[in-house]
Amino acid sequence: MSVNYRVNVPVTTSQFIELLRDSTLGERRPIDDQDCMQGMVDNSNLMVTAWIDETLVGIARSMTDFYYACYVSDLAVQREYQKQGIGKRLLNITQGQLGPKCKLLLVAAPDANSYYEHLGFENNPRCWVLHR
Repeated sequence: MSVNYRVNVPVTTSQFIELLRDSTLGERRPIDDQDCMQGMVDNSNLMVTAWIDETLVGIARSMTDFYYACYVSDLAVQREYQKQGIGKRLLNITQGQLGPKCKLLLVAAPDANSYYEHLGFENNPRCWVLHR
């Protein structure tokens, strides 16, 4: 299995939704809202993707200013390819696109806290959400 990593290559909304369904994130994203999902893909300014042949198997989708903060909105890897280092590699490539002082920030899914701690992320309890 050869994984090809790409930066900011086009991803269709269908590919993105299929990946989220095949990972654990589909449960926590509005995958039935086509307009929202299209907006998520169209308005991200940094996407690092993992491909096997022409199949999207992983994504790190972010919003960033490239200098101070990079908000990782989605880190998803197809279930069958998890625990093979793909997520870690997606985050490493994401960091490589950023300035030397730019930090990664994310809100972890409940079951993923230990994963991010394992990667060296520091838990910060100061996150606030204002729902619409």
